[in-house]
Amino acid sequence: MNIIVCVKQVPDPEAPPSGFRIEPKTNTVVPPPGFPPVISTFDEYAVEAALRIKDVQGGKITIISLGVNLLREVVKKPVSMGADELILLEDPAFVDGDSWSTAYALAVAIKKVAIFDLILCGRQASDWDGGQVGSGIAEILELPQVTMARRIEAVGGKVRVDRVTGYGYETVETGIPVLITVSNELGKPRYPNIKGIVAAKNKQPLVWTPADLGLDPVKIGAAGRRTKIQKLFQPVHESKCEMVTGTDDVESGANLAQKIAQAKLL
Repeated sequence: MNIIVCVKQVPDPEAPPSGFRIEPKTNTVVPPPGFPPVISTFDEYAVEAALRIKDVQGGKITIISLGVNLLREVVKKPVSMGADELILLEDPAFVDGDSWSTAYALAVAIKKVAIFDLILCGRQASDWDGGQVGSGIAEILELPQVTMARRIEAVGGKVRVDRVTGYGYETVETGIPVLITVSNELGKPRYPNIKGIVAAKNKQPLVWTPADLGLDPVKIGAAGRRTKIQKLFQPVHESKCEMVTGTDDVESGANLAQKIAQAKLL
């Protein structure tokens, strides 16, 4: 089975929130120094889902990542886990894109790869938490999609997916090709072994620019945005403590109830 997995390089979500800085003029986030970027957490689950299918059925896993200043030691991690190929869409033209422009570029790259049965994405990126790129790719490529997968099984030319819902999970069966977004309920991704790390170090990624893909320049990066950030800011968390007393427990309870009502907490 031929599987494409889309992954994203993001700021380390384990970095202390106090270390991040907002640039108000450009509405951009400046990560804290000393914390290198990582592969988006949910995208690692998507890689693991692909590897589990490959373990059973064999096949090929192609990783596609879009961005600028992609650190090779970061974006090669899926290869060290067991993926076969790495394609990077890397060019300054991709700077400041949104979910739609990213989905458009990835969809065109997937068309160029041409041969695939499954496209896997993380349920959302761990930086913006938009959860829109996977669905956007499916829409552009006119493919069926299944979201929030916790288990994927390929059987008899079809795919059976257990997807997470608000009340548990449901099982969906669909034909291929199909796009599936993967959730953390899948289970912990595997660690790269020494053989995989050496293989990844020696593997040279294929780099595609917008010109290589014939991308319309007005549809990518900042020029292709369909959303606009009005204001990006760090919320201020404040707390206030007020002691409520009374002559006895009954009066204290009544005074507390009155304070709660006045504060409109109930």
